[in-house]
Amino acid sequence: MHAFATLASAAVVLPQENIDTDQIIPARFLSTTERAGLGRHAFNDWRWLDDGAPNPAFPFNQARNAGRAILLAGRNFGCGSSREHAPWALRDLGVRAVVSSEIADIFRSNALKNGLVPVVLDEPVVQDLMTRPDDVLEIDIDRRVLRTPAGVEHALPLDAFARTCLMRGVDELGYLLAQADAIARHEALHA
Repeated sequence: MHAFATLASAAVVLPQENIDTDQIIPARFLSTTERAGLGRHAFNDWRWLDDGAPNPAFPFNQARNAGRAILLAGRNFGCGSSREHAPWALRDLGVRAVVSSEIADIFRSNALKNGLVPVVLDEPVVQDLMTRPDDVLEIDIDRRVLRTPAGVEHALPLDAFARTCLMRGVDELGYLLAQADAIARHEALHA
């Protein structure tokens, strides 16, 4: 994972509601435990035509969206089965944050464990942001806000532990491993 305190990017818009984890990364691509390369299969059935050519109508295939790290999605994003491959695929695709009015709990948990920031905002705010995808949004992990170019700030629900892990660029195990010296000192004192 990569540490970051802020993210500034325009957005890719997927207005569909109820985008489930099988649409994010179809089950036929779950046979690997490698994160690298899964981005090729993110939204596979929407991104590629039957002959394997890119679907020009799909937002992630459009040149104007190249390099954008924020996904604005319809409500109930990440519903369906629990699969850590979904945030892996999105991260490998270049997505660092998903903004929606509703993000499924298990997806949200998996996202945070893998350095993908789930941002839940009120539905009217998300719909408004979708009308201006070229606006550069700033996500400030330290202050826990999403800021628009107009300076409007929206609270970013993010617990302290998730915030710390994102800012340090570690997952839960990495956080614990970084505490190895303190753990050893504690064990030595209480042996």
